Amino acid sequence: QLQLAESGGGLVQPGGSLRLSCVGSGETLEHLAIAWFRQAQGQEREGVSCISYTNDIEYYTDSVKGRFSISRDNAKNTVYLQMNSLKPEDTAVYYCAAQLYYCPNHYGFNAMDYWGKGTLVTVSS
Repeated sequence: QLQLAESGGGLVQPGGSLRLSCVGSGETLEHLAIAWFRQAQGQEREGVSCISYTNDIEYYTDSVKGRFSISRDNAKNTVYLQMNSLKPEDTAVYYCAAQLYYCPNHYGFNAMDYWGKGTLVTVSS
């Protein structure tokens, strides 16, 4: 049974950077699409980005394009979300999720098979 664990969250000032990690255990991530989501307090969960098993990348949220990047290291069974030029509105709990092969569209977010427990990112001065 695959388990996902996010790490790398914390408090950062506006304009700063963080790199989140999503580490898989129990199974290889090699054949999986891994997506990052976030949920701010009192708001609905939104998709951020996804990388397929063939390394095709999607960004679901226009506000992160040019600032966030997703990558994977299959040797470490890890997917990363590099977040630069962070803004207060990026404050949220960030989750990673997995499903076989390809990234979901917006309608498929909730159907992803495996989810981590999240890591809190707070952008504040």
